[in-house]
Amino acid sequence: MTPGPNQPSRRTLLSLATTAGLTTALGTLPTFSVSATPARPAGTALPADAARHQLWWQAPGDEGSLIEQGLPIGNGRIGALASNDPGRELLLITDATMWTGGLNDTLDQDGQFPYARTDFGSFTLLARLTVDLPGHDLGSVHGYRRNLDLSQGVVTSSYVRSGVTYRREMYASHPDDVIVLHFTQSGGGRYTGTITLTGTHGEKTTSAGSFGATLANGLRYGAAVKARSRGGDVTVNGTEIIFSDCTDLTIVVSAGTNYAPDAAAGFRDPALDPTRLARTKVRDAASESADALRRTHVADYRELYGQLDLSLGDSSTEQRELDTWERLHARARDRTPDPELEAAYLQFGRYLMISGSRGSLPLNLQGLWLDGNDPDWMGDYHTDINLQMNYWMADRTGLSRCFDALTDYCLAQLPSWTELTRQLFNDPRNRYRNSTGRIAGWTVAISTNPYGGGGWWWHPAGNAWLCNSLYEHYEYTQSPAYLAKIYPLLKGACEFWEARLLTHTLPGTAEEVLIADSDWSPEHGPLDAKGITYAQELVWTLFGNFAAAAALLKKDAAYADTVSGLRKRLHLPRVSPKTGWLEEWMSPENLGETTHRHLSGLVGLFPGDRIRPDGSTPAEIVEGATAQLTARGMNSFGWANAWRSLCWARLKNAENAYQLVINNLRPSSGGSNGTAFNLFDIYEVESGRGIFQIDANFGTPAAMTEMLLYSRPGRLELLPALPDAWAASGHITGLPARGGFVVDLTWRNGRPTRVRIRSVGGRTTTVVFGSRSRTVKLEPGDSVTLKGLGR
Repeated sequence: MTPGPNQPSRRTLLSLATTAGLTTALGTLPTFSVSATPARPAGTALPADAARHQLWWQAPGDEGSLIEQGLPIGNGRIGALASNDPGRELLLITDATMWTGGLNDTLDQDGQFPYARTDFGSFTLLARLTVDLPGHDLGSVHGYRRNLDLSQGVVTSSYVRSGVTYRREMYASHPDDVIVLHFTQSGGGRYTGTITLTGTHGEKTTSAGSFGATLANGLRYGAAVKARSRGGDVTVNGTEIIFSDCTDLTIVVSAGTNYAPDAAAGFRDPALDPTRLARTKVRDAASESADALRRTHVADYRELYGQLDLSLGDSSTEQRELDTWERLHARARDRTPDPELEAAYLQFGRYLMISGSRGSLPLNLQGLWLDGNDPDWMGDYHTDINLQMNYWMADRTGLSRCFDALTDYCLAQLPSWTELTRQLFNDPRNRYRNSTGRIAGWTVAISTNPYGGGGWWWHPAGNAWLCNSLYEHYEYTQSPAYLAKIYPLLKGACEFWEARLLTHTLPGTAEEVLIADSDWSPEHGPLDAKGITYAQELVWTLFGNFAAAAALLKKDAAYADTVSGLRKRLHLPRVSPKTGWLEEWMSPENLGETTHRHLSGLVGLFPGDRIRPDGSTPAEIVEGATAQLTARGMNSFGWANAWRSLCWARLKNAENAYQLVINNLRPSSGGSNGTAFNLFDIYEVESGRGIFQIDANFGTPAAMTEMLLYSRPGRLELLPALPDAWAASGHITGLPARGGFVVDLTWRNGRPTRVRIRSVGGRTTTVVFGSRSRTVKLEPGDSVTLKGLGR
């Protein structure tokens, strides 16, 4: 394949991959491909308290506002927003790899990457599916209800028309790799109507059932649909599928692209015909019964969803009788805790993670869901908080397998990131270039796409933050094979910083320290400050993680010693004598916005944990971090509130942490910050206009779990920030902990009553509640139940 203007040569990237030891890692990211026929289970157990896992509404989604009203479904690769309208079902279908753009390797005049849909590219829709049912318009039916069953991963809508109850279910099956819609009725009704599948990029649909096309960047894509009925007629008429007099109807949809996770191949598989493959998948799935397809999906989904269960207490009968949108309004209006709703919000985040992060690219700013082809910020991967926040929840809520998409993405992009860093980072126009003149390893831009490309500005510390996220996943899983897999990423990031750090003499002293070169503390303050806390903290953690990884893998002992030596010389932030805050810019002055959305200067508090309120950190540092966090305020965008909540949880301030969770549950109105009708988080970009940005839907549940358990290797703290609203009684089972453990925890009146610790690789840890502690020693696979900690 001849490289285009936005593609490096295969020889260059393959050479880089070999040098980095990545030849076995490239291509590990699954793609749209032929899969084996899945097992068909007989059934699966459902939770006893199924009602707590239901979200429901009394109105369908408006076609013009599906991003706020449509219900999401997904299998990790393909997804859709559904209107659930009785007379006109609309699905907006996405594939995680449906991206325009390319490598984007020609810098602008300021030494930064271009950032537009024409060069960097954008996440876009793949298809629209409509099912028209004449005579079933909303005004002709009554008793309408739609439901999202979080415990089974199924969306249902039902209504009554002329004495007949009509019901439809939909879901995206991971084992069958298709979207399924199943229409049934009771009372002698019939379905008559049309099905239309169309593209969203001006494609010409020549026949019903499928289409295919190619984007300007060479990405091929296609989709297919098939319908069948046990009673009635299903025929093709031009570009429509017509069904008539059907007692039931099953519709199966598949879609995909020829994206491949291989930089050396230009991120394409030229041998793959997406349209043909989509036809094969719908044919195979449609040959199975609707019941078999549903059982297969539910069993697969529950294998993940069932890993964690929780109760934060009981809601009132009156609260349970309200639909989900009414409950959100009542919670905001009455300020009365609704613990079952709050627990369901956490589980909704897990539903989105299972639906959006399996077998393809990781979750971007939009997750897997779109309502058009022009998402803000191109729906990209922001590496200065948003991509990382998307995955804070995965390990913390028993969904470690969903983290794999982020790991595989970073591995697949590494050859391109390394080559772009080598060729372009030290461009004399780049204000963030290494003034040492040396370059090594890799880094990224603030925005990244799936083609190895960067956008917006260079982000030197982004490599450290990504690596720290990847390493934290190891702390949960304790998998040596995984650690070996990410090791080249860690080492390359360390090599970049070894070449970048500057020697600096602290004013008024003879002490020499290492500081980061010119950088920006995202996303405010001076653009070219040296020694920013954000970079210093992230690199300090990176160096420690690399040294630990090298020791565990018994590799690069000499280089690990070098990195450890650099770490000892790193400057770490001090408390400003003027503001009393932890310094963000290596200056006593506050050089940014006091209430800024980002907490870049507090990354050592969370997601890092160098700053600890347990006595291991100097009190003045903890107080300085607390003062900076206080100054930032309690009201911001959803993702910023989630980050604040996590920081307050780390500081063991339960009520502040809880209040920020509740702030995110406030109903969004007119584009304001808060939770939309469908529970998507809305980000107010300007007065009267809000957009969906998914990170808060993951960051907020992460904060909720951090309130129940703080962990680091060697230490587990129970209920460190349990708010009064949840204190009466509750439980959480299957709660993962760093260090390789899983915790089952029951509490009453704010104290643990039963604690079970199970090892998934960890051997020794100290379990703490208040002033009490127990040392636990286990072999992998063993467990112990602790008593008396809460007395």
